[in-house]
Amino acid sequence: MDETVTLRDATEADLPAIRDIYNHAVEHTTAIWNETLVDLENRRDWFRARRARSFPVIVATRAGKVAGYASYGDWRAFDGYRHTVEHSVYVEKDCRGHGIGEAMMRELVVRAAAAGIHVMIAGIEAENTASIRLHEKLGFRIAGTFSEVGTKFGRWLDLTCMELRVQKP
Repeated sequence: MDETVTLRDATEADLPAIRDIYNHAVEHTTAIWNETLVDLENRRDWFRARRARSFPVIVATRAGKVAGYASYGDWRAFDGYRHTVEHSVYVEKDCRGHGIGEAMMRELVVRAAAAGIHVMIAGIEAENTASIRLHEKLGFRIAGTFSEVGTKFGRWLDLTCMELRVQKP
């Protein structure tokens, strides 16, 4: 099997795979603090909204299949925050641990720099040490942790916020 990973801009044809990756994270992880599964129309609306704002949606493919996706969007919806974005990176459950998330994050940072983004924000469940370590490896720093600000699977969750000042190319 071809293990080569390719990054490219997502298309609407990728949305069923993006939906499936998202829904798996909803059902089985604390990466997304949502308990409601989404349908294809939801992902279509999300994708079109990202494109309308010129925000990237990237997919990683391996062996001809979508292995993950990444994007960023508004951090807060006020004009003063227009140079700050929050990103999301999700890898298909059977493709984790192969550097796909890191590759997509690096591409998001490059795209953010090219778009004139000043700061990227990450909101990570505080016990997700693998994600925190990956963000640190890429130059993010911990800005703080909010205690018990979310809940999922019957327990309170803490949110670690990380930030990266994006370097211009």
